[in-house]
Amino acid sequence: MGPSRGAAAAAPGRARVWVHALRLPTLAAAIVPVFVGSAVAARQGFFRPGPAVAAFLGALFIQVGTNFANDLYDHEKGADHAGRTGFTRPLAAGWLAPADVRRAMLAAFGAATLAGLYLAFAAGWPVVVIGIASIAAGIGYTAGRWALGYHGLGDIAVFLFFGVVAVAGTYYVQARAVSPLALAAALPVGALCTNILVVNNVRDVEADRTIGKRTLAVIFGRGAAIAEYALLLLVAYALPVLLWRGGELGLAALLPLLTLPLALALLRVVATRRDGPSLNGALVRTARLHVLFGSLFAIAMLAP
Repeated sequence: MGPSRGAAAAAPGRARVWVHALRLPTLAAAIVPVFVGSAVAARQGFFRPGPAVAAFLGALFIQVGTNFANDLYDHEKGADHAGRTGFTRPLAAGWLAPADVRRAMLAAFGAATLAGLYLAFAAGWPVVVIGIASIAAGIGYTAGRWALGYHGLGDIAVFLFFGVVAVAGTYYVQARAVSPLALAAALPVGALCTNILVVNNVRDVEADRTIGKRTLAVIFGRGAAIAEYALLLLVAYALPVLLWRGGELGLAALLPLLTLPLALALLRVVATRRDGPSLNGALVRTARLHVLFGSLFAIAMLAP
């Protein structure tokens, strides 16, 4: 998930190439769900620092491994051609060799596995299932004949793994159960994370259609993708209100609504602009919205 461009470019220094390959803005997609899930656990008296830190590290390394996997397998499929309008990808630009990226991917997933072993010891066998499924989804998003991202399943995968699984899983490793509040909290987190992918797919709809990558934007059209973006915003901003009105949270539940002007401005850009630079900016700001909303949502969970 995230921006990419196959245009050739002069390589920066080796360290900067690897930092670029990490796709730092996308790492928030892994971090925010852990913060929210841990905040729900703390609210309900189940916070455990060891499992919380391990969940943070595991989620972070899975996202890093997924980014490397996306670069590697998109490159092998020819998806990062010069017609793409996203940011430069190191493989497409010739800055890194496929073997380098493959080793980095395996190292990241190996580090995630180490964190998962600790969590399995702390919280039991369900963590093993969660970890295996998460890594499989990270690789399967772009790898293989039935890659999720190439068959209209990317949005569902992101919503499930960066929303439901990540938030509820973080809660589970601390509480050894899953509460209704943890599941509810996962919905806005997953919705806003999915919108990062939606912007990516709106931006690349024509290029993806050319190479046979069937995202939802390609299958149903740009207008449907814009409607999806708006619907996911509605889900995200309705949930805090519903939790407040239902008495699950206090007035602090409305804190995430402070980011609504940014969300509406982004919807306007996604709906009206077609040029790469504008949509690249919208992608980065959607990731920022995910962080701001998630941070305020976590604070709301910790408030009386």
